[in-house]
Amino acid sequence: MSASTDKKQALKGAEWLIKESSPFDTFIPEDFNEEQQMVKDMCASFLDAEVLPIIERIDKQEPGLMVGLLEKAGEQGLLGTAIPEEYGGLGKDFITSTLVNEGLGGGFSFSVGLSAHTGIGTLPILYFGTPEQKQKYIPKLASGEWKGSYGLTEPNSGSDALSAKTTAKLSADGKYYLLNGQKCWITNGGFADVYTVFAKIDGDKFSAFIVERGYEGFTQGPEEHKMGIKGSSTVQLYFQDCKVPVENLLGEAGKGHIIAFNILNIGRLKLSAAALGACKRAATTSIQYATTREQFKTAIANFGAIKNKLAEMAIKMWVLESALYRSSKWIDDKEIEMVGAGKPFSESLLGAAEEYAIECAILKVFGSEVLHFVVDEGVQIHGGNGFSDEYIISKAYRDSRINRIFEGTNEINRLLIVDMVLKRAMKGRLDIMAPAMAVSKELMSIPEFGSGEDTPFAKEKKALVNFKKAILMTAGAAVQKLMMKIESEQEILMNIADMAIEAFAVESALLRAQKLVDQRGEAACSFELDVVRTFLYDAADRIHKSGKDAINAFAEGDEQRMMLLGLKRFTKVDPFNSKEAKRRIAAKLISNNKYPL
Repeated sequence: MSASTDKKQALKGAEWLIKESSPFDTFIPEDFNEEQQMVKDMCASFLDAEVLPIIERIDKQEPGLMVGLLEKAGEQGLLGTAIPEEYGGLGKDFITSTLVNEGLGGGFSFSVGLSAHTGIGTLPILYFGTPEQKQKYIPKLASGEWKGSYGLTEPNSGSDALSAKTTAKLSADGKYYLLNGQKCWITNGGFADVYTVFAKIDGDKFSAFIVERGYEGFTQGPEEHKMGIKGSSTVQLYFQDCKVPVENLLGEAGKGHIIAFNILNIGRLKLSAAALGACKRAATTSIQYATTREQFKTAIANFGAIKNKLAEMAIKMWVLESALYRSSKWIDDKEIEMVGAGKPFSESLLGAAEEYAIECAILKVFGSEVLHFVVDEGVQIHGGNGFSDEYIISKAYRDSRINRIFEGTNEINRLLIVDMVLKRAMKGRLDIMAPAMAVSKELMSIPEFGSGEDTPFAKEKKALVNFKKAILMTAGAAVQKLMMKIESEQEILMNIADMAIEAFAVESALLRAQKLVDQRGEAACSFELDVVRTFLYDAADRIHKSGKDAINAFAEGDEQRMMLLGLKRFTKVDPFNSKEAKRRIAAKLISNNKYPL
């Protein structure tokens, strides 16, 4: 495995698995510029002033309330952050637009409505529309005058989107496509003005169409009653010879899958950002409850069990944040590179997101599951009160559940992570086989102990390198053993994906800590160092468990024993007192009375 760092050329998607990254080339949240900090503060102020005071009214779907909030957000430029100025947007960079998703992510149902509008409701037209389509729709979507929605899912086609039954047939006069079919679980469907709807032309050419509210033959069902995000509009859409002008075909006929799948890459990363924003607010709610709730004549924040929960929240959030903005900068840099090479704006961002589609899938899974952990432990910290609707943590718990289903289920995303890596390897985009073979040969050698290296972060970096070796060993052997059958071994693929998610998270956090220590000194980074070392220590066990489950599922005899010994070697870390580290992390949270925002 290469240990070289090329500072002149950014890593391609998934290359972090086989190459070393430099902390000095890594973007971290502490690198936000003044304007980005202002945008983040503006988002927080918008939630505090406009959304959270009326959150109960939003959940009751008071008529016009969500629409009015989206229009207010549009007036402040929050709907058009990344839209080019020529279409009425602010033309900001990808990191800034990601910050908006994070900053507004703690707004419960409002956040869902806004994310759907700015993401799947707007981006298909922005990236795939003709100049005329963009000019007609994007300025009004950017301002909030019109609201956007997206119709892909059907009663019998969810993850398998291409099996959709909705059809489109050219009318006899050639002026319209006649759409027939049904869409379900359509966010913003009850009030949107513009919909991107997918249908098969002549029953086989999967295509996208821009459908406006009011088109003949287009109706909607009643609002769905949901477990959470009750304030977001979710309806079914019905098309009965719905007349869509031929000029409203979006992109090329038969190429709708390109639109659907490319938009998902960006949506997955933005979902992770929104989850992070929700995490921070839920954690702060839990910290403040723990410092005021007394049992046995003392605040429950003074108990070790509660400190452990608060610290685990902080650890996972800090690591998630590290991975999120590291990846966002990669996409931003790739977009700039492609624009500089003469590519159009829309092609550049989509191409950049496709390059890092693996990281987007990783972030979607990691972000949604960190949020689940934070709100679940938040309810536990609240005890019986956490089960009451009078406490907002119960709403956070219910609303978080959808995130493991949105933008492709976490199971689908786990499968995609490994599938995309293998396909890139087969196409020559990612040289993963040579490093995998090198690790295989290393298993036959005598392990090295006590190398004598005593540079800063030497132990952590060595552990990270070994984590990657564990992934390459396991994945390489699984592919070699199972060949084409590996696609049907979903449990093994998900085990390998979990190993990759953990390693990417560890590396992102470690790079951030290295950069901060270089800037501030080790003494000023005690919180960050405790976070990274605790996460790495625990990740070693999680990687070992996932690797062991995978190996035991396809290997036997001497091969199995050798690989399990290698896995044990690659996931071995030094003893670490995580209890004391977590107590120090919790002490800072309790002292601040919030999670650092």
